[in-house]
Amino acid sequence: MKKNIALMAGGNSGEAVVSLRSAIEVEKNIDSSLYNVYKIIVQGRDWFYEKEDKKFFIDKNDFSLSIDNRKICFDGVFIIIHGTPGENGLLQGYLEMMNIPFASCSSLVSAITFDKVVCNAVVRELNVVSVAKNISFYKNNPMSVEEILSKLSLPLFVKPSEGGSSIGMSKIKKKEELKKAIETAFEVHDRIIIEEFIKGRELTCGVIETKGEVVAFPITEIIPKKEFFDYEAKYNGSTAEITPADVSDAIRDDVQNKAKKIYKGLNCKGVCRADFIYDTDKKELFFLEINIIPGQSEQSIVPQQVRKMGLTTKDLYSKMLEEIF
Repeated sequence: MKKNIALMAGGNSGEAVVSLRSAIEVEKNIDSSLYNVYKIIVQGRDWFYEKEDKKFFIDKNDFSLSIDNRKICFDGVFIIIHGTPGENGLLQGYLEMMNIPFASCSSLVSAITFDKVVCNAVVRELNVVSVAKNISFYKNNPMSVEEILSKLSLPLFVKPSEGGSSIGMSKIKKKEELKKAIETAFEVHDRIIIEEFIKGRELTCGVIETKGEVVAFPITEIIPKKEFFDYEAKYNGSTAEITPADVSDAIRDDVQNKAKKIYKGLNCKGVCRADFIYDTDKKELFFLEINIIPGQSEQSIVPQQVRKMGLTTKDLYSKMLEEIF
């Protein structure tokens, strides 16, 4: 008997449009011989399934749908929401309380990885990979430009502590640019992180644990045509993504091994993508972030890597769902 899967998409952040784009591909490629897939759109407090221009709303008391006098309960959930509430642990916490399995990280791991400040601190403690020198502070307890520059050296990246797709992120080279960059980041979140720029090659690697084995995907090099890999570069084609990356075997192995160690050290689940900068002068790898709900559109990085492995995204999603049953 086929299992019912809720594919959760949309969300309440600037990344909702990216999530919906990913959901199209996921919905097409989950094995329909094994699963009945219901795409549930999250918009604010509304969670609904749409059929023939009619909306059927989720009963959050038991996470069910009623369609044509038929009650549908779900055996599992596939989350493809980038940003809140699908990537920061809020949705995961609800599903854990409802005792409904889902194919991604727990609420705790999601919350840790979504907050850049916390994630950097935890990864630094793992003693697996270097982390760029950084500081952080809240909007209600700001630091002056002079104080920041007494601790960090230009150029700098200024980022919201929470959020994805590089929304609210700035690269600054001059002292005069710092105030505006801080204001931009605070528009996204009330805590920001400022870190020193590392000159090097941006390398990223997907990871999954399946049947007790942690597997690293072929790595991708991201070459932005702009200053850095911002929202436009990610989603409007202003970047080159080379898979597999043209790197030495030693660099490839280093990226893959460290991606796997971070995945296990953080107790991740499902498919995640670890991002790094390889400092070409120091010959050293630096951690950027780990994305626990990576994009799944046809052009996204993880699907590129999966295809280079000789697999399909249908294979990938089957592996993810098999792990929760």
